[in-house]
Amino acid sequence: MKNRSWLKIAGGILAILLILVGLIAAVKREGQRKISEPNIVVHVEGAEALLNNQELKERLLFQRIYTPGVPVNQLDLLAIEKAVKRMEEIKSVRVYKELGGKWFIEAWLRKPIARILREDGLSSYLDTEGHTIGVTSLHIANVLVITGKIKEPIRGTHVQEIINNDSLKNIRKLDDFYRISSYVCNAPFFASLIGQIYLDDKGEFVLIPLVGNQKIVFGTAHSKKQVEDKFKRLKIFYEEGIPYEGWDKYSEINVKYDGQIVCRRNHSRTQ
Repeated sequence: MKNRSWLKIAGGILAILLILVGLIAAVKREGQRKISEPNIVVHVEGAEALLNNQELKERLLFQRIYTPGVPVNQLDLLAIEKAVKRMEEIKSVRVYKELGGKWFIEAWLRKPIARILREDGLSSYLDTEGHTIGVTSLHIANVLVITGKIKEPIRGTHVQEIINNDSLKNIRKLDDFYRISSYVCNAPFFASLIGQIYLDDKGEFVLIPLVGNQKIVFGTAHSKKQVEDKFKRLKIFYEEGIPYEGWDKYSEINVKYDGQIVCRRNHSRTQ
């Protein structure tokens, strides 16, 4: 009886060893398998995509982030994930692989809300989180345009860097650009009304509507509360005043002063 028990135990151990050997051999074969082309999925929030699947793949190849045909065990998923995450257009990314040499890159893009055009012609996009994104000729987003006396460096800057730095807040306008454009993009009424933001030589803002010939003197945008208050007054005027007065009665609508709306008549209007 004892011999039979030992035989059963020995047989069980042998079976386990054979399974382990098989698993080790399978893992080794899997590691030596050549990688396939990555399966790339780019998720876009809204309609404005600044990067597509093919462009992302071409960037990875150009930067030699991975080499086609190398063994699976030489594929550094973490390094690839970090490289993709450094791209300005990318909000988040996940890189993973499956058995058989298949591997995947799943990326989520940033959503642009405005395009900032400097005086020297350089431009950058501003996204929903206050990040700046370089502009390429491959994709042009149909977003709010910010122009005027803009000389400050924009590329590679984040709004929070300015908001959290008292010395920068006094000399930079990027956080002001973000407050206004963010409000406009999140308010359907103003998203369909405002087409351009202009920074004048006094450091104040003028809004250019898509409808009508007037300009909107907005003034400063030093805080979220200040921006919200001005837009609230402006919306009341458009909803309650314009339907009775007409779009072409005023050449200028001024909301820069607290609690006031000052309008300038359009003297060229036919009486």
